Amino acid sequence: MREFSEDYLHRTRRGMWDDSRDALEPLELASHERVLDVGCGTGELSRVLADDSPGEVIGCDVDLELLSIARERVPVVASDARRLPFSADAVDLVVCQALLINLPDPAAALEEFARVSSDLVAAVEPNNAAVAVDSSVDAENDLERRARTAYLDGVETDVALGSDASETFEAAGIDVLETRRYDHVRTIEPPYSDHALIAARRKATGAGLADDRETMLSGELTEAEYDELRSAWREMGRTAIEQMESGEYRRTEAVPFFVTVGRV
Repeated sequence: MREFSEDYLHRTRRGMWDDSRDALEPLELASHERVLDVGCGTGELSRVLADDSPGEVIGCDVDLELLSIARERVPVVASDARRLPFSADAVDLVVCQALLINLPDPAAALEEFARVSSDLVAAVEPNNAAVAVDSSVDAENDLERRARTAYLDGVETDVALGSDASETFEAAGIDVLETRRYDHVRTIEPPYSDHALIAARRKATGAGLADDRETMLSGELTEAEYDELRSAWREMGRTAIEQMESGEYRRTEAVPFFVTVGRV
């Protein structure tokens, strides 16, 4: 599966669910005694689940470094999502967030979730093909779209699975009860955070695209097209920094997540 750093998880999930938790209502957190958060990473969702559930919340991830952070929020266990160290019906709710989109066989993971859950299975998954960006730098909107299209074309897993997760649930033999949409909106505006400043500098140097070069070239993008895109990307980053210096830079990104809940 694809792996992510602590910084990436913190940056992309920061503030998620702080504005509204309506989309999590179908999880019936108040009625569950033992909740398992699979692929918990640094425990961002685990914290939310623990806040709203009177029972025990357990975080599970294969990455020991990420678990060392998550254990500050909830008890944790190290495990592969496809081979959970729990007996059948050991918990009454299994949840994952942005996990299935990174697995080559998401239905197999859901089957394992259904094995250890006595009641519900839920997945909070994005449709990364439908991310919307609105920036004060005119070129950023188009360049973000081009870079995202090339990246998604090169990724081997279904990173747009969120909106169609119900089909994967059904393939795993889980009865879908409900799907709700939640848009995670991230805004950059004055005063700029350290993360915003770092992101702008990475755009100006092309570091972000360099990290994704191999994946982007795995699709239909040619090396010449990649080089042209990276050159334009760096120029866009320099413009963003100039706007930051004058306090004019604004950027909003909306990532659509879909909360799919099923009964085993």
